[in-house]
Amino acid sequence: MDYRAEYAKKLTTPEQAVSIVKSGDWVEYGWNCSIPVVLDRALAARMPELYDIKVRGGNTIRKPAIFDVENAAEHFCYNSMHCSGLDRKYMESGLVYYTPIRFSELPRYYRENMERNNVTMLMVGPMDEHGYFNFGPSGSHIKAACDISDKIIVEVNPQVPKCLGGFEESIHISDVDMIVEGESAPMPAITPGQPDEQDEIIAKYIVDEISDGCCLQLGIGNTPNAVGSLLLNSDLKDLGVHSEMYVDAFMQLSLAGKINSSKKKIDRYRQTYSFAAGTPELYEFLDDNPALLMAPVDYVNDIGVISSIDNFISINSCINVDLFGQVGAESTGFRHISGAGGQLDFVMGAHLSKGGKSFICLKSARAGKDGSLTSNILPNMCNGSIITDTRANTMYVVTEQGMVNLKGMTTWQRAEAVISIAHPQFRDELIKNAEEMHIWRKSNKR
Repeated sequence: MDYRAEYAKKLTTPEQAVSIVKSGDWVEYGWNCSIPVVLDRALAARMPELYDIKVRGGNTIRKPAIFDVENAAEHFCYNSMHCSGLDRKYMESGLVYYTPIRFSELPRYYRENMERNNVTMLMVGPMDEHGYFNFGPSGSHIKAACDISDKIIVEVNPQVPKCLGGFEESIHISDVDMIVEGESAPMPAITPGQPDEQDEIIAKYIVDEISDGCCLQLGIGNTPNAVGSLLLNSDLKDLGVHSEMYVDAFMQLSLAGKINSSKKKIDRYRQTYSFAAGTPELYEFLDDNPALLMAPVDYVNDIGVISSIDNFISINSCINVDLFGQVGAESTGFRHISGAGGQLDFVMGAHLSKGGKSFICLKSARAGKDGSLTSNILPNMCNGSIITDTRANTMYVVTEQGMVNLKGMTTWQRAEAVISIAHPQFRDELIKNAEEMHIWRKSNKR
């Protein structure tokens, strides 16, 4: 095949490309940095004449133009696999809906359970000499989405970093129906949050549990960022990475010589991840970097794969923990906040790893606008709250008040341990709650 001739044959305008979308279609937008720009604008221009369009996306870090269509919810709904702040904002207007997932199974959901995509439109990097378009830092499940698509349109952006992998990190021109040359635009940047004093205290508890050669997974949030900063200034060495998301902290630790993945039993000397988001410097670091390995999420987040790595350290944030050790990381009551993502995958994988440790982090309380405190440690999850990690899977729970390991504990031991890391203002009330729930022994410490 003459790839350049094929490219010219399939090259078209954004307007012509989106003309194939019809009312009632399922339209795939990809995930994270793969969400298109010029194709999205062209579809937004058409949207007033379309109805009942179902768009799939997720972890949306740049507002799609279709969101600005007048009376948008009358024309389409946006179905998010993992809710960013943008997704959450538009949930309240009935435009965005969440798709509950276990991230490790997402490729299988596409291939076995979901309705086919009538049209898939994605941002990709330039075609290489072998006819492949790289998915950039969003390879977690994109190939699976393409596999169930009737028509595939790629939007080429020269600034998409080439993220090396081993499989399912790109799509061949023979599988593409139309090509649009988009803008040469930077990847959407995310500035890491600035940890406060409480985040740094929590991070210190965790870093004290990490040793040379451990393999790291960091979730999203200020506390994981604080962990990265402390590791940067530690004496630890030979650290590894196996994480669904690649973040700036990993880049900084790599450049400082702390990470080399030399002690991993699998993917040795490679930092394994399924998608990435961060600063412009991070995207530059990802580009054509053989130290990194982007792979589909059904490999990266597979519990068997994670547990095969000794001394695996999983660090994630949550919203609430209750006295049974149940973890809520998705909603507070019926108010949706985020999504399950791969938290349970890594909690369970670290739980089974030889020498592995799973850390769930949260502040013991949150302050309202008037300065009043509300406990993030609850007697039990409030009505409507989604449980992300069951009590049987919870290991370490960390607040700025301390750290406890719930693995192997009875209900009364758990209640005592969790209350010990609650904000002091709420401990007496929580003890009373535990007594009423029959999970408090008279011999427990007060």
